[in-house]
Amino acid sequence: MKIGVCLPYMKAGINRDDLLAWFRVVDSGPFHSVSCGERIHGPTCDMGALLAAAAACTTHVEISPTLYVLPMHSAVEVAREIATLDLISGGRMNRVALGYGGREQDYAALGATFRGRYGRMDEQVATMREVWRGNEVIPGCGPIGPQGLRPEGPQLLAGAIGPKSIERCAQWADGLYAWSGNGESEELANAFALADAAWDRAGREQRPYRLGGFWYTLAEDGAQKLYDYVYQYLDIAGPEIATMMAESVSRSSSDQVLEALDNAEAAGCEEVFLVPATAELVEIEKLAELLQKRG
Repeated sequence: MKIGVCLPYMKAGINRDDLLAWFRVVDSGPFHSVSCGERIHGPTCDMGALLAAAAACTTHVEISPTLYVLPMHSAVEVAREIATLDLISGGRMNRVALGYGGREQDYAALGATFRGRYGRMDEQVATMREVWRGNEVIPGCGPIGPQGLRPEGPQLLAGAIGPKSIERCAQWADGLYAWSGNGESEELANAFALADAAWDRAGREQRPYRLGGFWYTLAEDGAQKLYDYVYQYLDIAGPEIATMMAESVSRSSSDQVLEALDNAEAAGCEEVFLVPATAELVEIEKLAELLQKRG
């Protein structure tokens, strides 16, 4: 199982030196990939800009957005950004996760329409692939964006949760990004089973790529920091849901993180992303040591 780590893109006070240190440790460690999520409200870094910096400052790890909330954006702009990231990284942009997003406030902040986002994304994926093939979007105006290193573009993974969403994404996605906040094997396995069945019904010959993810911390006083991070991440849904989810996570020690990794592997993950609760460098320094021992 390949293991990646998410950058601390949501932390207030993070600076250039912090990010450069993260890039160095990630690229020199036993990591397969580095990712970044997308969120508008809060002290969040822009995903495209942060991944561009990661692509320029690393040489080994794959660059994997997890994920673009595609219906908030222009499909053409996202296609150009992805092709540019592939160029900057020297062809390390192999997989991109796309999702519908559930934060109506983020849509509103960007002037995007929340309603109709499911059908819109189906059309957007088709547009992105036309851009990557070099086909004209506006007749007579020529191709858009830099030429990627693969004409079909990267693999597109669906960041979908519910059965209906997974069913819909099976028409165009190359795999599934399944999320389990606490890295539970049953939760991940159930999502992949839904994807396998949906891919079969869609007549897809190739099995969906299986990417998983969960929250963790290896920082001092980790249990409290993990609780605080998850609560703050979900406080937009209200205190009841935020409290429930914050109380459900426990991956705040080496043994707990190892157990979650074993769970992900048992569930059939081909790759898993660990999302840190803090921006402390110890998060990836200790994780790198842990992965070396795990083998």
